[in-house]
Amino acid sequence: MLLDGSEESDRRLRSMLHFDVNNGIARRSWARNDGAVAAIHRAMDEDPNLRVTIPNFVDDQIIDNLF
Repeated sequence: MLLDGSEESDRRLRSMLHFDVNNGIARRSWARNDGAVAAIHRAMDEDPNLRVTIPNFVDDQIIDNLF
């Protein structure tokens, strides 16, 4: 990424940082990290263009009873 001080480079930098940070939060939420799930919900509330699939949580007892 070329950061030459132009308005276009500023726009691209902000877009890249927005994507990079939210991508990391999304990956952690998919690992079912409670804090990351809350953070990605907040990020989606702040940016209506951001759409992340939220993981489904299953009661551990249901999983334990499968075996």
